[in-house]
Amino acid sequence: MALQPDDLLDARGLPCPLPLLKAKQALSQLAPGQLLEIIATDAGSWRDFETFVAQSTHEMPAREERGDVYHYWIRKGEGRPS
Repeated sequence: MALQPDDLLDARGLPCPLPLLKAKQALSQLAPGQLLEIIATDAGSWRDFETFVAQSTHEMPAREERGDVYHYWIRKGEGRPS
């Protein structure tokens, strides 16, 4: 993957909704435009992150499943969603 994250969140082993909650906390520490990589093992995170990004100003330039591990790259958006 060619994406170079500014921060990495290892949420492996955390049950729903903790990967998403931890990702929200990590994103709050980043500047707009910075990239967060999240690694999770919760299968529900696939849907959770898709919904979260759709309802926010953030972008998800990539996500992939490697066996039982899910990788997400979320770029922090500008401002707050309307």
